[in-house]
Amino acid sequence: MKKIIVLAPILIVMIYLSSCVPARQFEELKDKEKKCAQELADIKANSLNTGTKLTECENDVQLLKRRVSNLQNDTMAMGNSLRLLTKNYDKLNQTYELLLSKNKELLEGNSNENKLLVTNYQLSQEQLQREQDALKVAKQELENRKINLDKLNDDLKTSQEALKAREAKLTELQTILTRKDSTVKALKTKVTDALLGFQNNGLTVEQKNGKVYVSLEEKLLFASGSISVDSKGAEAIKSLAKVLEQNPDINILVEGHTDNVPYSSASGGIKDNWDLSVLRATSIVKLITSNSTVDAKRLTAAGHGEFFPIDNENTAQARKKNRRTEIILTPKLDELLKVLETN
Repeated sequence: MKKIIVLAPILIVMIYLSSCVPARQFEELKDKEKKCAQELADIKANSLNTGTKLTECENDVQLLKRRVSNLQNDTMAMGNSLRLLTKNYDKLNQTYELLLSKNKELLEGNSNENKLLVTNYQLSQEQLQREQDALKVAKQELENRKINLDKLNDDLKTSQEALKAREAKLTELQTILTRKDSTVKALKTKVTDALLGFQNNGLTVEQKNGKVYVSLEEKLLFASGSISVDSKGAEAIKSLAKVLEQNPDINILVEGHTDNVPYSSASGGIKDNWDLSVLRATSIVKLITSNSTVDAKRLTAAGHGEFFPIDNENTAQARKKNRRTEIILTPKLDELLKVLETN
């Protein structure tokens, strides 16, 4: 095509130069020019068609390249899949061979396994028999325990009944003790009221350990070393005796106490502090019985000498406290003793 384009100017120049040639030749040249022009037009047309076809061919080439690339990718993927399938097939084949081998071993060992199963069955039967025997023994032991449990229940019932009886007795005792405490409290009030005029003259009234303690100092009852009750002390004892007359269920204990100074008087046949304490207690007892209707069986005289001091200090004040007579009033416990004896 480039050659045709280059020849066209040349032809024009030749035509220009041919203006000097004859007319016949000029016509020939014109015909040739037309022919050349027609050929040039055809060539141009062909050139356009060729360009279009060339573009189409290039597009087809690109399409074919893409198809080739896709085919190559598909081929590669199919190759990978084929290799994977081949690998899996090999594994499956190995597994199949292994299963065949194991099946063969199982078939060969089936006889031994059956023997083992029979042996195990026999052992299970023997074990079951042993367990049944043990169950029978356990049932017998359970029956024996049930018998023992029934006996224990009977014993428990008996114990509960005994406990209820003891609780009832304890309640009764508590009632008696409560009544006794009330009696002692009331007695203390009566004694306190009866001896109210003497309480600042060496007399005290206390309630402790379920008893009423009337403590009289020596100066209220006796002269030093004497066993004769003086008038002031006699009034106190007579006032107390009136209260004791009104409370026949009260026992009376009269205790004489001295200090630790040895008795030195030789009169009256008194040898020591012990004799002095006993004789003083006896004097109080006789004073009560001679001035009241108190039954002598309710009275007890006792002497402790210097052996039960209330103050262990070796001082004049301590010795004064220890020289005393204590009248201890205790409710009779006959009712309480009856309850205890029936236990």
